[in-house]
Amino acid sequence: MEPASLENLCVLYHSANYIVVNKHWDIRIDSKMWYEKQTVQSQLKHHFPELSVPFTYYVFRFCHQLDFSTSGALCVALNKAAAGQAYRCFKGRLVTKAYIALVRGTVAEEKMTLEFAIGKNTTEGKTHMMCIEGEEGCENPKPCQTKLTVLEHGSYEGDPVTKVLLQPMTGRTHQLRVHCRAIGHPIVGDYTYSLRTDNTPYRMMLHAYFLHIPLENEPIQVLAPDPFLPSLDSKWAPQRCVNTSDGLLEIILKEAKAEMKQSQEEPKTVHKRSSPVESEEHTAQCQQWLSEWNMD
Repeated sequence: MEPASLENLCVLYHSANYIVVNKHWDIRIDSKMWYEKQTVQSQLKHHFPELSVPFTYYVFRFCHQLDFSTSGALCVALNKAAAGQAYRCFKGRLVTKAYIALVRGTVAEEKMTLEFAIGKNTTEGKTHMMCIEGEEGCENPKPCQTKLTVLEHGSYEGDPVTKVLLQPMTGRTHQLRVHCRAIGHPIVGDYTYSLRTDNTPYRMMLHAYFLHIPLENEPIQVLAPDPFLPSLDSKWAPQRCVNTSDGLLEIILKEAKAEMKQSQEEPKTVHKRSSPVESEEHTAQCQQWLSEWNMD
């Protein structure tokens, strides 16, 4: 498969306020390692040098995060006001995200709601990982929820796999990967959560497929094309279709809009707000928010 490069940045949406890119599967958003030259940050600087903001944490204002090995829709705000509007949408849990994944084995239930609390793994040698409540070394587990719907049953390199649509209702670090492993269906190619055993596939099969940010003046709705197709990867052989992603997205969006309308109709206490001022405290809060909204 084509490796990441400075040139092959795929832009899905571009306005005066936002850019949404289709992040490559083997590239980080940013890296402090001198030898890692290929990052989303460096791609953006290469294509849009005039849009970089040198004094921000990532040089560009990333509205959320995707893991190194996850591909798909990634939104970048192009000015302070746009970043603030996106921040409020994410903080208020108004953003709708849907991922597509190939998972090991045959998922028997067509629809599942996964509600395993997730915490930091403090076990020696696993401190870079997360774990579910009750597992040895699980520190400070927090409630989280993922909706899983089966799309197709098939095989990858002859082994049974299931193509699923994952909708994170909360945003814990590595949430989708940990939840899939917890039900005995780890994501294909997830080297970390297979304890370094699933190392044959060329990538981890997790893709940020759909992103909807209900901004008041510029609602963003973007689809990052499904990369898990036989025409793109001949090792994936679908055998039986259970649900279509298009049909599921219609339902997801309808539910999200209904919830948003209900929340807007609820009486709220009015508070006077002073003009926003950039400060070190505000920067720290934004960085903390970003770390909490790593939805992989």
